[in-house]
Amino acid sequence: MKRALTALALVLAGALPARAEPLRLWHAYGGAEEVALREAVRAFERETGQEVDLLAVAFGAYLAKLESAIPTGRGPDVFIDAHERLTTYVDAHLVAPYGGEVPASLEGEPLIPLRTEGRLYGLPLSLKCAALYLNDDLVPEDPGSLDALVATPVGEDRFPLVMEAENGYYVAAILHALGGELLTPTGEYDFQGPAAETTLTWLAEQVGAGRIPDEATGELVQRLFASGRAAAAISGPWLAPDLPEDLRWRVIPLPPLTAGGRPLEPYLTVEAVFAAADEARSPERVAATEALMRYLATGRGARIRAETARQVVADAAAWTSPALADDTFLRTFRAAADTARPMPTDPRMRMTFVPAQRALRRVLRGGEAPADALAASARTFADDTRPPPAERDPTLALVVFGLLLLLLVGYWVHRVRDPAVRVALLDSLPAYRWVAHAFFAVFALVILPLLVGAAVSLFAGRGRDLHYVGLANYADILTARGGDLLGDRSFYVVLGVTVLWTVLNVALHLLVGVFLALLLNRPKLRLRGVYRVLLILPWAVPSYVTALAWKGMFHRQLGAINAILEALGAEPVSWFAHFGTAFAANLATNVWLGFPFMMVVTLGALSSIPDSLYEAAQVDGATRGQRFRRITFPLLVPALAPAVVMGAVWTFNMFNVVFLVSGGEPGGSTEILVSEAYRWAFTRGQLYGYAAAYAVLIFGILALWTRATVWIGGRKERRVRRARDAAAKELATS
Repeated sequence: MKRALTALALVLAGALPARAEPLRLWHAYGGAEEVALREAVRAFERETGQEVDLLAVAFGAYLAKLESAIPTGRGPDVFIDAHERLTTYVDAHLVAPYGGEVPASLEGEPLIPLRTEGRLYGLPLSLKCAALYLNDDLVPEDPGSLDALVATPVGEDRFPLVMEAENGYYVAAILHALGGELLTPTGEYDFQGPAAETTLTWLAEQVGAGRIPDEATGELVQRLFASGRAAAAISGPWLAPDLPEDLRWRVIPLPPLTAGGRPLEPYLTVEAVFAAADEARSPERVAATEALMRYLATGRGARIRAETARQVVADAAAWTSPALADDTFLRTFRAAADTARPMPTDPRMRMTFVPAQRALRRVLRGGEAPADALAASARTFADDTRPPPAERDPTLALVVFGLLLLLLVGYWVHRVRDPAVRVALLDSLPAYRWVAHAFFAVFALVILPLLVGAAVSLFAGRGRDLHYVGLANYADILTARGGDLLGDRSFYVVLGVTVLWTVLNVALHLLVGVFLALLLNRPKLRLRGVYRVLLILPWAVPSYVTALAWKGMFHRQLGAINAILEALGAEPVSWFAHFGTAFAANLATNVWLGFPFMMVVTLGALSSIPDSLYEAAQVDGATRGQRFRRITFPLLVPALAPAVVMGAVWTFNMFNVVFLVSGGEPGGSTEILVSEAYRWAFTRGQLYGYAAAYAVLIFGILALWTRATVWIGGRKERRVRRARDAAAKELATS
């Protein structure tokens, strides 16, 4: 004990060196890649004595987490991400240049995408691109081209090729081989013209002939190839871990589209390790950070990642290892990476995929002409990347805000000067103390975010680069950004869809809920308790789980609903190809989620109606319909009215169903206001101010709606009260 106290005193006095603070490493890995990273980091700790704390961050929130954490000093020292975000990180001052020694084994092509403005910002870890997986039993010989592959007879209920034909990342390989590209080196949208039209035409022919499955997602590609229902699949190295051991398969680089043509050029992603920007970092910590980066990228760190996670590492020296030199799978993907095209680091590159996906879906699902679909996608990209409104002087806004604040303070000073108000305030102080904690909690969690959101709506820009623009965002929204007021993505069109969505949902919730409640309220019904539990289950299951389940049931080829239609002799429906069917899919899902609430409210209200009323009505000869109209329905209205108001507000903002089931398809026509606000914030260049203005308008609409319903309800109550008072007065005078 005495020795421990002495050592502690020496450390505090500076006589002994304090233990170095652990380095923080962020990543978005999962599965074998995360296991390999942890193993490599532990090896680094054993060899250097420097501790490292790892944090796995969800990929969807990765960029937002870095943007919020690094500037405040709460972020990582080192983080791993794809090279295409480099320009975004540099512009936001989130990444520091790499100033250490560059190992000779990393020199060459992998370093090029990690340089910008003449400076190196990271070290490459692995190379990822698409290649062609072949089923050995169905395709014993390598095809000379994709055309030859899709013409291969593979038997009934099988596909020659599975790929995500609606994903621009994979389609770009075909586009590049035909001489086109998604984004030019100068940052202009280029998914148009003869090469793009030829690409869409070829895909439409294959999907229409059943050679490539409809509406293929990454999960569907994996399921079909793993189950032996596909002869070939276009995917990356991430597909291999999900394949069963009894499946005989191999991988080859992507072949040309036609025999003798140019090989397909997929996009190449260089996964790299970066040092987070931190001016306060000491030279010792900078050296430790760069040592960790070099260790992960080269030598033992690279070999661990390659052998454990089967990553195609960028370290050339690692490939001299016998374990990697004899690995056909890894060597094939390395060969594919040599002919792949590095994805541009222009921030607008990520904004090309949504317009490209919509063009692909318009053609593959809706049968639209490629030229028209490509022209629409170009307009969408131009709208998404248009410059924000010009900066304005905030002086007038500050003066108006100050005057309003003075008026508010003056009003309360005038009120407090009234002796009666002061007495009432003093008498209420004990009650205020009881609710103070609740007030501060509501203020911090509800009111303050609303105020911040309203303030952000007065600014414009992308990401954190915001400037004051006043009411320009509201003007852009209400004028459809200078376009057609009833055109694509217009606020008024989306508002109309939202109102239609809300009215139909609430009406069906009410109709189905009341009908089932009346059935379950029958005293002679057997197993009523069982039925009630079963009918409440849709409400008990998390909405996102239900939404994903229903989305799967509406799938064009593998969905249960189309399977039922085919069993009945009807043609399968591409549910998300047209507004009517996509809207119906969303509606069916949300009705399934919402009717139990109305059913439970109705059951509670029915239990409060005295049986004597029905008995008296029955004695008077009232029919069942008359008893419902004269007794049940009037007594249900007071209980159902608040439920309808709450249901309307919930449905108006039902983001999960629209986002997860239809995804706004086709072409964004089934978006509602809240999902449209999300798109502007997170998938159209991080226009947070514009999205905040959308949110303020949504709040205003709902506030007016609730206020109107309260006013109408109060007016009805006042009318009933006046009639009751008049009747009482008449009885008193008589």
